[in-house]
Amino acid sequence: MWRNAASARLALTHLRSPGLIQAHIGIMTNARKKALVTGGSGALGQAISEALAMAGHEVWVHANSSLARAQETVQRIVEAGGAAQAIAFDVTDAGATQAALDAALEGGAFQIVVNNAGIHDDAPMAGMTQHQWKRVIDVTLNGFFNVTQPLLMPMIRTRWGRIVNIASVAGVMGNRGQVNYAAAKAGLIGATKSLAQEIASRGITVNAVAPGIIASPMIEAAFPPERIKQIVPAGRAGEPVEVAAMVAYLASDAAAYVTGQVLSINGGMA
Repeated sequence: MWRNAASARLALTHLRSPGLIQAHIGIMTNARKKALVTGGSGALGQAISEALAMAGHEVWVHANSSLARAQETVQRIVEAGGAAQAIAFDVTDAGATQAALDAALEGGAFQIVVNNAGIHDDAPMAGMTQHQWKRVIDVTLNGFFNVTQPLLMPMIRTRWGRIVNIASVAGVMGNRGQVNYAAAKAGLIGATKSLAQEIASRGITVNAVAPGIIASPMIEAAFPPERIKQIVPAGRAGEPVEVAAMVAYLASDAAAYVTGQVLSINGGMA
């Protein structure tokens, strides 16, 4: 938990829209859990990690090649009075993932897992290479399995768990030039629904969050404001903190009866 009210206010300054998290924090805070956020070095992963830390959890911020950015997120959380540490491994390497998680499990089970790691490598399918297809599927879908499967039995033994998979509007409605990405995200949605049925009786929920266009340097280059206004009924890109608030809700005691669901956050796109 945060050390004092001043620490909590300091933490909120790191978020672009702090009121959104602040409005939910009272109903979502539960006993401290150990949480893993994959892809924690990106804008969305950072926001999710900070939101979970604000809810009082011990957050392990994962990165692969961008460990320095994950460590920066950890530093912000710790300076604000939270508990966090960075962890690095390649989610596509099952052996390396297993080894890293085995070491992390020595300190206790992860009871919150957010599978946020993913990439896209866009091209029309007629011109898509085998590498483009396999790499996107490998990170998003095989990465989900490589991370989640080793953590299931330790989580099940605690009789409490929250698994949140970050999907995409592309996995719900498709998108031109993203057959590989849409396939990976749609597969993640199917896995979410199936796993939710397998472990619901153990006090573990499994849900997917499907963001639409979320603000980031990459999105700003690909979608100018006028284009966003054309395709998003809300007329703007979403903020990482808005997605993070939804993840924090799903990871809380308040969402104990929500499982097997796909929660879209896309400004009305679908």
